[in-house]
Amino acid sequence: MRAPSPYRVCFVCTGNICRSPMAESVFRAYAEEAGLDGRVEVDSAGTGPWHEGDGADRRAITTLTAHGYEQRHIARQFQAAWFSGLDLVIALDSGHLHELRALAPTPEDAAKVRLLRGYDPEADPDAPGGLDVPDPYYGGPEEFETCLEMIEAASEGLLDAVSEALAASEPTPGPAAEPTAAPAARKEDA
Repeated sequence: MRAPSPYRVCFVCTGNICRSPMAESVFRAYAEEAGLDGRVEVDSAGTGPWHEGDGADRRAITTLTAHGYEQRHIARQFQAAWFSGLDLVIALDSGHLHELRALAPTPEDAAKVRLLRGYDPEADPDAPGGLDVPDPYYGGPEEFETCLEMIEAASEGLLDAVSEALAASEPTPGPAAEPTAAPAARKEDA
C-alpha cells in the first residue's frame, strides 16, 4: 500500500521576507512537535516578486532564533499553478486573502485560501485590523515580537484543523473514504 501524500500548507504575505517565513518556521516546528513531520509539508511565498531569491528579513530571523525556531528560507512569489498541489493557502492579512482568491483558477482552489488568525480562538474579527497579522517591516523588534505572538496563537488552531483533516483522510475499513476538503477556519475569513 502506498503512503498517503503529505498535507501541504503554504503561508503567503506580501514579499515573503517577514510574516510568511515566520509563520512557516513556527508551523513547521508545531507540526514536528506533534509528530506530523513527513505527513505535513510547510512552505511560504509572497504575493509579489520584490524579494525573490532573498533570505528572510534579519529582524524576522533574530526574533525566530530568540524563540528557538529554526529558519531556512529563500523568498519567492506565489504562482497560481501551485494551487493544485496545495491543501491550504494561508494568507497573513485580508489583502492577501482577496488577492489569492482572485488568483485561484477554480472555486475549489479559492476555498483553500484562509486567514491565519481565523484559527486563533482569541482573535477578534471586529477589532481594529480584524484578523490581519500586521506587517512588521517598517517597525522595530516590538512589531516582530507581536507578529510572532499572533502567529503562535493561531498556529495551534491551524495544527488542530490540519490534524483533523489528516485523520479524516486516513483509510478506514470498509468502503473507500471520501476525499476531504481543506479545513475551515474557526472565524470568518472574508
